[in-house]
Amino acid sequence: MQRLEQLAHLRQRYYQALPGRESLIRLIEEAEIPEQVYNSNAIENSTLSLEETEKILLQIDLDRFISERELFEARNLARLVAYIESKAKEAELSSDAILFMHKMLLSNIRDEVAGRFRQTGEWVKVGTHIAPGPDEVIPLITAMLTRYYATAHEPIIKRIALLHLQFEHIHPFVDGNGRMGRAINNYLFVREGYVPINIKFIDRKTYYSAFEEFDVAEKTEIMEEIVGKALTASYHKRLAYLEGKKIIKLADFAKQSKMSHSNLLNKANRQTIEAFLEKGIWKIGV
Repeated sequence: MQRLEQLAHLRQRYYQALPGRESLIRLIEEAEIPEQVYNSNAIENSTLSLEETEKILLQIDLDRFISERELFEARNLARLVAYIESKAKEAELSSDAILFMHKMLLSNIRDEVAGRFRQTGEWVKVGTHIAPGPDEVIPLITAMLTRYYATAHEPIIKRIALLHLQFEHIHPFVDGNGRMGRAINNYLFVREGYVPINIKFIDRKTYYSAFEEFDVAEKTEIMEEIVGKALTASYHKRLAYLEGKKIIKLADFAKQSKMSHSNLLNKANRQTIEAFLEKGIWKIGV
């Protein structure tokens, strides 16, 4: 089954199973917040582990010293994830909405640049990519949003992959661009009636290669695959709970079914079986 057909089928199953179980989905989303925060911050070189992230969000003291910045990065991003899940359906994504979320993200971290785009003299570099000049930011963000809304007929994973690549290419902020870009992805998914995704830290190498592909050849295939697989896995997880399946580790499923664990892991990574990562462990509903 092709990815788009697979996603259409999963989305239909999701909405068929959802009535009466909305509170379960809210619990799943709340439980996912530490993972969302850990993965997005880890991609940006945060030193926090998933366990430490969970402790910070639960206001439990850590066993080591961490910087005030990392503390606020975790708390702010958690607040932003929760905000998106509750508010995205209320308004279209706009420049004002992006600025509001950025202020939430960088509050108490870099208040002097929080909630505003880059200004005169503020240039940024990502790897070897020098982002467009400050005077180009607002026109490029406007064009990016216009392109997204003008292509509503195209598949959602194609539209969001392109917007994410364009946003990171523009790098409109002095700080926080990566986390904001991934937050915007979920704002749009939730806004359009899909489930949020979690781009994993373990996929960082492939994720970075998607930006290189776009910067060099203006292609979006790698990012479309990343976004498509992440969305598929998100549906697989929710359906395992909504459909009342018994959730077990993939390693245990391999033993029960007498199948090769390595073969199942390969299928899980390609999302050709209904497996999903939860706290770094592959699981499946049976």
